[in-house]
Amino acid sequence: MTTNAFLNPVTTQTWTNGRHLVRCVKVIQETWDVRTFCFMADQPVLFFFKPGQFVTLELEIDGQPIMRSYTISSSPSVPYSFSITIKRVPGGKVSNWLHDNLREGDELPVHGPVGLFNAIDFPADKVLFLSGGVGITPVMSMARWFFDTNANVDMVFVHSARSPKDIIYHRELEHMASRITNFSLHLICEKHGLGEAWAGYRGYLNKPMLELIAPDFLEREIFCCGPTPYMSVVKRLLEAAGYDMSRYHEEAFGPTPPEIRAEVKELAAEAAEAPELPIGELNQVEFTSTGKSIRVAPGETVHAAAAKLGLHIPKACGMGICGTCKVMKTAGEVDMEHNGGITDEDVAEGYILSCCSVPKGDVAIDY
Repeated sequence: MTTNAFLNPVTTQTWTNGRHLVRCVKVIQETWDVRTFCFMADQPVLFFFKPGQFVTLELEIDGQPIMRSYTISSSPSVPYSFSITIKRVPGGKVSNWLHDNLREGDELPVHGPVGLFNAIDFPADKVLFLSGGVGITPVMSMARWFFDTNANVDMVFVHSARSPKDIIYHRELEHMASRITNFSLHLICEKHGLGEAWAGYRGYLNKPMLELIAPDFLEREIFCCGPTPYMSVVKRLLEAAGYDMSRYHEEAFGPTPPEIRAEVKELAAEAAEAPELPIGELNQVEFTSTGKSIRVAPGETVHAAAAKLGLHIPKACGMGICGTCKVMKTAGEVDMEHNGGITDEDVAEGYILSCCSVPKGDVAIDY
């Protein structure tokens, strides 16, 4: 008799990319300015996702709807809940609001999970995790996954923080390093305050330090996340060392880069000065649920077409990363250049991300 005869199928609902209502069940003070918020569903739901992926919170702050994306810091090996870890940013509207207002018992909608930056799609026997500041969250999710599942993966975990008091998950990282031999932990502090004992690395990650920490870094799959300057330094360091950059992966989610914002403004200016096109060269975008339609010029996105009609399709990143602006396309074809905010399964069903989908002809959208 096979062992399958003794296994019962799981009947619990499982998470899929989309909009879900969740409840905050725990708030953990990680450091003086970082908190972890843990969420569950009212009915048991298995929150499966790829370690490193993120969700987008749907919030209302001062009467205004706001979408903001955060990496899941927990591991899918703890499947009935998920967590996000958020640093309070001076002047940060959303991070400050969450720290000051989100409490246990509060409910809110989330969208996701999505993201190309994950440990499942790039399997390797040897990995190097590089993180700075709150950029530790996605690589922590990956490390927790490998730790919890007893994966045969050789991990080197290198984290840079401003000072010892700013090291997120400090005790847990040391616990992991003490329990298994395939987890090598290296912490780097830019500085340390008066009365703070620190015997670890000091300053900033550089090539000599990396060669000392991981002499075989050229042989490892690298996952990197942190502030933009940190990731830029890491990339230059690796490129100069002759690293195979096809094995380098970084968390791409963040504010729209200045060069992208400049490009958008430039395109808008060009569009304003451009002569009107003959109607035959325009594409019709029809929003079937509201009965509205509009003709747009080649190159304009579905989201721009909706905005011209006064239709508000929620979006957060504008770069095809967060998945917030997903809509169903019922007719026509589009060119969609996304950055991981939609799954192949969703695309096969007819979904598109409106922010980065340009009609190739007349299209119909269920919105």
